[in-house]
Amino acid sequence: MKLVRACIYPKDIQRITGRSEWFGRNLINQMKDYFGKESHQFITAKEFSDYSGIALKIVEEYLMKVS
Repeated sequence: MKLVRACIYPKDIQRITGRSEWFGRNLINQMKDYFGKESHQFITAKEFSDYSGIALKIVEEYLMKVS
């Protein structure tokens, strides 16, 4: 089985949501505030799934396609 990345990047959010990369960057910053993370810390696929309401399985499928 192919390994899935643990971190979410703006380009991933763009592919999953169909929104712009700018939207992805802003959403990551909102999630960092929501989860109490510092600017140098990453957002995980699980955190993105919890925040967005998109099932983790769907997120991981997108991450497998681009890895």
